[in-house]
Amino acid sequence: MRMNILISGASTGLGRGLALEYAARGRNLALCARRLELLEALRADIGRRFPGVRVAVRALDVNDHERVFTVFRELDAELGGLDRVIVNAGVGRGAPVGTGRFDANLVTVRTNFVAALAQCEAALELFRARQAGHLVTICSVAAIRGLPRYQTVYAATKAGLASLTEGIRADLWRTPIRVSAVFPGYIESEISSGASKRMFLVDTATGCRALRRAIDRERPRAFVPRWPWAPIAFLMRHVPLGLLVRAL
Repeated sequence: MRMNILISGASTGLGRGLALEYAARGRNLALCARRLELLEALRADIGRRFPGVRVAVRALDVNDHERVFTVFRELDAELGGLDRVIVNAGVGRGAPVGTGRFDANLVTVRTNFVAALAQCEAALELFRARQAGHLVTICSVAAIRGLPRYQTVYAATKAGLASLTEGIRADLWRTPIRVSAVFPGYIESEISSGASKRMFLVDTATGCRALRRAIDRERPRAFVPRWPWAPIAFLMRHVPLGLLVRAL
């Protein structure tokens, strides 16, 4: 059983929902995000509802790569060893390429891919030393295919993260360390705030419950919720690009 779980980007959205899911099951939590006041409020809430759960928090901007390593080591020591690291921190902003918003697209690339790489490095530094642990990356169904408009760079970063995760899994194939990429569909969160009228959007609690179940299975890849996103992902991968663009 994975008892000590680190979640990045844990102050809101999917990270917060996952923290509550695991707290309800008696797991100890290492939570990090930029907004420390929200983490402190979440720790207080968990303390009231689940008094036996240990919660360690740290302020962390994942784009401060040196601090990523420091915070992961500190949280590992505070909880007596991390069993699972969930690389969740990310942004959903972006703009069509060539429309003058390179700045926004660069933030997306740095946060969703480069900072995720730093987190994977920091987690595996700990796991390799003890030959145990479970690394989880939160990708997206958007990773399946190149997408138009504001999703172009976001989808590319998530595809890169999915490929990175698979490469890490290949590198650790003969070790006890487990590696999983999880591909959420539309789950209500800060990133999906503009998607309130999309089909198949589920609320945060429902989505995080499905997300936690998928993570606990420790499979290499999982679409969440599996229905309808596993068949949708299959269709996205194989339909002609023009048809996909019209559907979006």
